[in-house]
Amino acid sequence: MTKCNENDTKISTSKGITELAGEEVNNDTLFQLRAASRKRSRILFAGDVRSEYASRRVLVPTIDRAIHKMSVARRVRLNYPLIPSADTDGTDAKGQGQSISSDVHGKTNTSSMTDSILKELKDEAELAARATIGKDTSNVTLEGHMVLHRPLNDSTSENNGGGNENNKDVNPESANTLVSPVQKQDASFKNINNNNIENLKDNSKSDGILTKSTITKVSKSIPTPKWHAPWKLSTVLSSHLGWVRSIAFDSTNDIFATGAADRTIKIFDFAKSCVGSSDALKITLTGHISPIRGLAFSPRHPYLFSAGEDKMVKCWDLETNQVVRHYHGHLSGVFCLKLHPTLDLLVTGGRDAVARVWDMRTKQQVHVLTGHDNTVGTVLTKPTDPQIVTGSYDSTIKLWDLIAGKCMSTLTHHKKAVRALVQPSFEQTFVSGAADTLKKWSGKDGQFVNNLSGHKAVVNALAVNDDGVLVSGADDGSMRFWDYGSGYQFQQMETIAQPGSLDAENGVYVAEFDLTGTRLITGEADKTIKIWKQDDNASEFSHPIDMTSWRNKCLKEAKQRF
Repeated sequence: MTKCNENDTKISTSKGITELAGEEVNNDTLFQLRAASRKRSRILFAGDVRSEYASRRVLVPTIDRAIHKMSVARRVRLNYPLIPSADTDGTDAKGQGQSISSDVHGKTNTSSMTDSILKELKDEAELAARATIGKDTSNVTLEGHMVLHRPLNDSTSENNGGGNENNKDVNPESANTLVSPVQKQDASFKNINNNNIENLKDNSKSDGILTKSTITKVSKSIPTPKWHAPWKLSTVLSSHLGWVRSIAFDSTNDIFATGAADRTIKIFDFAKSCVGSSDALKITLTGHISPIRGLAFSPRHPYLFSAGEDKMVKCWDLETNQVVRHYHGHLSGVFCLKLHPTLDLLVTGGRDAVARVWDMRTKQQVHVLTGHDNTVGTVLTKPTDPQIVTGSYDSTIKLWDLIAGKCMSTLTHHKKAVRALVQPSFEQTFVSGAADTLKKWSGKDGQFVNNLSGHKAVVNALAVNDDGVLVSGADDGSMRFWDYGSGYQFQQMETIAQPGSLDAENGVYVAEFDLTGTRLITGEADKTIKIWKQDDNASEFSHPIDMTSWRNKCLKEAKQRF
């Protein structure tokens, strides 16, 4: 033996444990022996760079083997909590331990005393594991980095001076393997399979006992998509002379209104429009002097609200077809408009980077929601907090406290301008659309849920119905249909520009479902209004869900950070 340091207590190395055991050892000598053992344990596990043994990577044998074993056991217990494999058929736990026994003078069949101690600890853990054979070990998950206790194979046993003869009959794929994930104490274990353990064995090529695996297991539950019938074009209405920028349905589902860049509002009979009747148009309202960007029907009053790029917000009485109220306050164009579902409040957002809350009866401005750095392009209203959600061209989403008129939280996940927001009626979530991707959020606290990637252009329009069909439309005319619950994209298509228009005029600017959810209305850059419906002849056999690509997509996205 050699000494660990010049400052260590000089103990005669010619004396072994057996010799010291035969002599009278005072308390000072025992304290020195234990201190030297702890010093060598620190060198072994911490890698003391100041020690000459750290550079040579020498495992220093300890003097007190019992103390060293306790130190090794404590380190292993803290850093590598052992999880027994389910298959422990017939192997003798002490078989390998007997083949690697060692004496105190270092005359062993292994490389060091630490190796033999580790093997003894492994055998003890296997004995404890066999006591729990009756327990269900199917719900175990691989999280974090894996640590593999590799069993001794035949060649290792021969190199180490033989072993138990019964080990030759043991299947090398059996469970003398202990896998331990380094994880939090309160983590739950789920879904371990034999293939993962085999992959870990194959990739463990080093000669050590404890080998860290390079394989990372992604724990991702893959949701099962709900089947939806594909959608197809039903009717095209050519009435406007400019881009159609806004659509709204009334509470009876009998009529719908559209606003366009030709500065007019057109009200259509919905039933006649679905069949392409020539008398579907009921009335045209004029009064704005710029493109109309927002429309909303009041569910409690015979009113239609409109907002345009001329900074004006108007209230139309549908019984007289005249403007009865103006809401003055915006300093630039108004890009979005929504009514509160339960209160007589009107929320508008525009190019002046603020959202304004109006009392629709008194025309008074209740709140000015400031905080965005760019145009407020879309707004949502809800009956519960946060009652107002705004999306801006500064690529942020803000959740607002309506009572205090202050921002509750800001979501900065998007990298591009947020131009569309939509929320379903059946759950407390909402979806935002931008040029980078669609993102789903928790409606209560704004927690990110998942991405819906597929578009390669600026997303202008979002709509969702009660059946869980989410549709998105983009500047390049691409339309994507998603299952809202799982995020599965079950259909993609390109809209077709009407004859006589440019191929570039195929952008989708607005989309809205009717109240039944069976018809989809889109307003597009070719100045048309298109009505879409589901294919009645489609079935799960003719248009099945592509689970293979969906599973691969989920696993790929699970490895990314958003």
